[in-house]
Amino acid sequence: MRDPYDTLGVPRTASADDIKKAYRQLAKKLHPDLNPGNAKAAAQFKEVSAANDLLSDPEKRARFDRGEIDASGAEVRRRPSYRSYAESPGGAKYSGGIDPEDIFEEFFSGRQPSGNRSGSGFRSGFKARGADVAYEMKVDFLDAARGAKRRLTLPDGKVLDVTIPPGSHDGQQLRLKGQGTPGLGGGAAGDAYIQIEVSPHPYFRREGVDIHLELPVTLSEAVAGAKIPVPTIDGTVTMTIPKGSNTGSTLRLKGKGVPDGGGRGDQYVRLTVVLPEGVDAELERFVQNWGQRDYDVRGKLGGPK
Repeated sequence: MRDPYDTLGVPRTASADDIKKAYRQLAKKLHPDLNPGNAKAAAQFKEVSAANDLLSDPEKRARFDRGEIDASGAEVRRRPSYRSYAESPGGAKYSGGIDPEDIFEEFFSGRQPSGNRSGSGFRSGFKARGADVAYEMKVDFLDAARGAKRRLTLPDGKVLDVTIPPGSHDGQQLRLKGQGTPGLGGGAAGDAYIQIEVSPHPYFRREGVDIHLELPVTLSEAVAGAKIPVPTIDGTVTMTIPKGSNTGSTLRLKGKGVPDGGGRGDQYVRLTVVLPEGVDAELERFVQNWGQRDYDVRGKLGGPK
């Protein structure tokens, strides 16, 4: 994976607000809902989301900057060194007639030390942290937006309880501390990283922290105005349609978007006026006798009226 700073187009000295701003700009441009069928944009969106997930987490960002994890959030494996363990508090000590560096390397390769085999060697107390593991999990659109608890069953039968934070997005990586590979000699277990894949919704579309909805309305509702039920990610609310509304008119439901820290985005409702199916004789007669039936609707196109 690319360097997350390069992915977001920010310097390493960028503030948290700079990172957030850069991510939002790229997410609005690359979101799959705005680029249907564009595999390249979808891949870039996932990369941008992963970069934001890493850099927006102070602990992950600090570890990445120190070279402890890579751009995917996985631990950077350095070649084991006898000195790094032996000189640390409680480090394992070696004895015998062979080079301790050789013993250490052979231990990690799974071979027995090739020198003194009389039983001297590692004393009790040697510890090593377990490896991190990575999984993918599909998440429903509403669960990602509102937050949820889900259970993930691994191929070996192990079960992980995963908390999906409100406002989670496609490609986001969740960390389950201590749920990776067990450590050696009583060492700490590694972590499990869960990358979530958010399923699309049949009528909601997300842009950043805002929700967008195409809402069909009848001709009478558009002309005379009405109070109608509108779905949101939290349930149905009542919205007032102003008189004289038209297809393309967009109304805002403040605070009905996706949770974002201490606040929430908005929901934008775009109206689509829908005529009744089939030929309505009464409506046809009305239109034929309507005095303004020849009003101009194509003048802006610049062609013949």
